[in-house]
Amino acid sequence: MLFRYKKSFEKIAMGLMSFMPKERELKKLQQTMHIYEENPDWQLFLWKKEDDFVGLLGVEVSEKSYTIHHLSVNPSHRGDGIGHEMVEKIQNLMQDRKMLATEETEPFLKKCPIKKGDL
Repeated sequence: MLFRYKKSFEKIAMGLMSFMPKERELKKLQQTMHIYEENPDWQLFLWKKEDDFVGLLGVEVSEKSYTIHHLSVNPSHRGDGIGHEMVEKIQNLMQDRKMLATEETEPFLKKCPIKKGDL
């Protein structure tokens, strides 16, 4: 299940985001978290499986599109389809907006079943 980020999830979110290659350095990770906390166009979501948060999805939303900047799954849960489920849920949430990717998220997103017209 997808949950919108709250400040009380900060340590969990930072841990999950740190699995992304460009977010491993603490200072960069803190800067990224600051963007999600301060900019309303940047939205962060956590994926909960049973009692644990095991995935993270970060998007930048505009009027007609949204860009997936961050997508991370705890290594012990990779291969379970969680990344694909998060992408499907965000597509449903964003409805008629076009999904875009960054250089870092595009390879994974191309493997996901996507709505017509996305990417």
